[in-house]
Amino acid sequence: MQKFDYYTPTKVIFGKGREAEVGMEMKKDGAKKAYIVYGGGSVKRSGLLDRVEEALKAENIEYKMIGGVKPNPRLSLAREGVEDAKAFGADFILAVGGGSVIDTGKAIAHGVANPDVDIWDFWEGKIKVEKSLPVGVILTISAAGSEMSNSAVLTNEETGVKRGLSTDFNRPKFAIMNPELTFTLPDYQVGCGIVDIMMHTMDRYFTDLSECQNDLTDEIAEALLRTVIKNGKVAAKNKEDYHAMSEIMWAGSLSHNGLTGLGAPMDFATHRLGHSLSAKFDVAHGASLSTMWPHWANYVKHKDIDRFARYAKNVWGITEGTKEELADKGIEATAEFFRSINMPTNFTELGIGIQDEEGLRELTDRCFYVKGTKVGKLIPLTEEDIYPIYVSANK
Repeated sequence: MQKFDYYTPTKVIFGKGREAEVGMEMKKDGAKKAYIVYGGGSVKRSGLLDRVEEALKAENIEYKMIGGVKPNPRLSLAREGVEDAKAFGADFILAVGGGSVIDTGKAIAHGVANPDVDIWDFWEGKIKVEKSLPVGVILTISAAGSEMSNSAVLTNEETGVKRGLSTDFNRPKFAIMNPELTFTLPDYQVGCGIVDIMMHTMDRYFTDLSECQNDLTDEIAEALLRTVIKNGKVAAKNKEDYHAMSEIMWAGSLSHNGLTGLGAPMDFATHRLGHSLSAKFDVAHGASLSTMWPHWANYVKHKDIDRFARYAKNVWGITEGTKEELADKGIEATAEFFRSINMPTNFTELGIGIQDEEGLRELTDRCFYVKGTKVGKLIPLTEEDIYPIYVSANK
């Protein structure tokens, strides 16, 4: 069994109505002046933001807000939030929303704690995060897993680059999860979230395991995937099924807090392929992942055919065929599941249309914002590898 570090300090507060406890929880963490980050108008229309304000007033916590966070969270809004939160004297960041809101909140927390640093320098790796403000979360979308993860993603609109930052300073102090808050999501967002949750585990499951062996981690990963698939089918038909939405919400947190890939290198090539699409076309993150995974999988499956065959057996219950046939059936079963929840598996279904060679080369180049590096771990991919994967999806 490989060596690993496992650190998950985020307190999870799960269940119906638990958002009412946000003020008390923030008070425990010493909050006096909170900066609230949210996305669109749904948190207002639903009354959630009003309930949050009431909870903070009850604990005498001052607050100020910034809204307008969009999918593929923008660096410009995060920078605006940093300046606003600094002027307010914020000592705590509260993110009310999904992954984009949470990641924006993390960025603002880093910026306020490091007032002389441009936050993009953290994402470019020029400066290491060594201090930050505490962040709390009220989760409204089951998808990114940012509520328990050490990662955060930002998109620089000026350069068209979308990047992730991993640091334990990204880990929230607490995450309040009430599955009922996800009942009003559009079907498309639910589907995107299901894909994102699956991919956070699959990008850990399909990786270079030449020096790794951890049976329990594999079993947990496979069980999580089976759970998401089973309940994803229910949620696609009925978003107000509390049990299904609860299972998906909890799976989303566990899928990206490190549990499903302990000690193994994370591949995340599909994420890089998807980020390139999101940065260029502003498509939903989950949709970019469902578009690219089957094509990536078919390109790399030969490197560990046993792994792909095991996936077919243990996740999809496919037992007949050679290892090669099982691998192919498992990949196709995944693609078919994506389509069954109205998620795209090629460029046309994604809505960006067929790309010319110049467009495909541009997408490829966007994957290599650090020149001379390779993408992924199962097979470290070069430009010569990435390009044919995009070609495969270009239909």
